[in-house]
Amino acid sequence: MRILLGALALALLVPAAPAAANRGPGGLQPPVPPSVLDQIALTQFKHDRAAARSVPTLHVRKQVTGLDHPWDVQSIGQGRLLFTQRDRATLSVWQDGKTRTVKFPSDQVWVSGETGLMSLAIDPDFASNGRFYLCQGGFRSGGGHDVRVIAWRLNDAATRATKIKKLIGGFPTSSGRHGGCRVMITRNGSLLVGTGDAAVGTNPEDKHSLGGKTLRLDRKTGDPWPTNPFVHAANKRQRYIQTYGHRNVQGLAERRDGSLWNVEQGTYRDDEVNKLVNGGDYGYNPVPGYNEDVPMTDQSLPGKQIEARWSSGDPTLATSGGSFVYGKKWGVLNGTLAVAVLKSTRIVFMTFDASGKLVRTRTPDALTHNGRLRSVTEAPNGDLLITTDNGDGNDAILRVTPS
Repeated sequence: MRILLGALALALLVPAAPAAANRGPGGLQPPVPPSVLDQIALTQFKHDRAAARSVPTLHVRKQVTGLDHPWDVQSIGQGRLLFTQRDRATLSVWQDGKTRTVKFPSDQVWVSGETGLMSLAIDPDFASNGRFYLCQGGFRSGGGHDVRVIAWRLNDAATRATKIKKLIGGFPTSSGRHGGCRVMITRNGSLLVGTGDAAVGTNPEDKHSLGGKTLRLDRKTGDPWPTNPFVHAANKRQRYIQTYGHRNVQGLAERRDGSLWNVEQGTYRDDEVNKLVNGGDYGYNPVPGYNEDVPMTDQSLPGKQIEARWSSGDPTLATSGGSFVYGKKWGVLNGTLAVAVLKSTRIVFMTFDASGKLVRTRTPDALTHNGRLRSVTEAPNGDLLITTDNGDGNDAILRVTPS
């Protein structure tokens, strides 16, 4: 029936004969020859089959279960997964269907509200050096709390994590709200860090604060990355800043063209996906106090503010982690940005053109049945690893395989 309807619709587009001499009895158009109808039907059939092949079927299975707020997951080779749980402040390894807790100083992680043991990045040379990076809440030596990034080493048996050094700290905190915090190794080897504003209105636009920013540093030394826009600033904190004017950066991703992107949670409106420009101001300035009625990108501020490449509008979806998806098996989703959503419980695949302009979004039904979704990671074989964020021990790490 679908093919016949398609054929009929296309048949109606066949040009009418212009001359009266070409008309049949009574001035009616002569019937379209059967051979033409057959060709139209065949063309429509081939088009429908090609379209169906280009949209993959997504197979979703729970690979790891019994978790509580798993914040991030990464593959570490030999079929193993390394993952964090925010409130439990635990680091764990999954292998061959079994989960074991890594010996790790959980008591040194400050856990409050949205802050705890959060994002995880694996060193490109992990196979030889066992090095990885965690963004976590911490206790200041003089009292109080902050959010910090620490380099760790996992032993060969993957049973113990040893601290190497704190790379950067002093990210602002309040109650634990808007603690961020995402880390990612870029292809040129730098460590990119996304931070939250700690629900303090002055932080996003204040270049002396590390809150509401993306930061870039040397993953080995902790020094500011040499191409940072303020690398020669007198204030040492400012040297780390790559972009500013953010609210709560939850996701970081790098496209194959080398461009860097972030995923940011909005207020009651305007979650954002931003293409990062070195030194860019993304325009969040919720003052006086913490005024969440201001625009996420406030164009009334001095200078130039960079608009989002995608925005949720009103209301928010509560976007979180994101990853670009690659591989022929992903069909039309190949090259899209897959963004995890908490409040609206889904994955949104966003297609951007070569210039970074949004083309369209897709939300597969298969990824709308697991509650709140926190992080998206690409596995070595091109599958997606997704963490749920429902709490009470009901969470899982999902593996999504397209076919």
